[in-house]
Amino acid sequence: MEQTNESWRILIVEDDERLAELTREYLESNGLSVSLETHGSPAVERIRNEQPDLVVLDLMLPGEDGLSICRRVRPFYSGPIIMLTARTDDLDQVLGLEMGADDYISKPVKPRVLLARIRALLRRVTESAQNTADEASAEEPTRLQFNNLVVDRSMREAWLSDESIDLTSAEFDLLWLLASNAGRVLSREEIFTALRGIEYDGQDRSIDVRVSRIRPKIGDDPVHPRRIKTVRSKGYLFVKEV
Repeated sequence: MEQTNESWRILIVEDDERLAELTREYLESNGLSVSLETHGSPAVERIRNEQPDLVVLDLMLPGEDGLSICRRVRPFYSGPIIMLTARTDDLDQVLGLEMGADDYISKPVKPRVLLARIRALLRRVTESAQNTADEASAEEPTRLQFNNLVVDRSMREAWLSDESIDLTSAEFDLLWLLASNAGRVLSREEIFTALRGIEYDGQDRSIDVRVSRIRPKIGDDPVHPRRIKTVRSKGYLFVKEV
């Protein structure tokens, strides 16, 4: 059953109570169901028990920081995570993505921007599930194999030499997008729009970070990649035969 905007459940983990309340009011006025957590320590168990559709996670929290929370929940939580950071340092953004975050927004957060990012990520998840169901009903292939690498969209899993590959939800989506377009160069603009539902600003490094994390997981050489190649000034190419 397809989920509607009104049934989307969002958990905001933010220690600034006034900001959290204002954000909740805005999101709920736009049809989302929002719960709050203002301390880092209980956040992991709340995410485990509540399994919200999306988590908005502040980087700096009392008790436990956002990076640690993100890393700890990824083994049992596959929903999107948006990191909030008051810093503009690329390192924080890269670390967040490496820990399994799907997106990041710099503070001060504009509610309309946050709402747009939330909707884009949840649409991506919903459409991915719907596309998988449509492909299954149409008997289109949902499993791709490239030598010892297997990627299965219906199971949202991948294997290398029969060993399961540990991928975040965002990493799997990117791997499937590249693999299902094997032999064709995909620009960063195409990838960004397909996965995030918003236009590429020319500066976001999230795609590059995820590609660098996926490569060693699928047995590719990070320094001299042969499976996922960087095509200068154009984008990325998934090579069919290596």
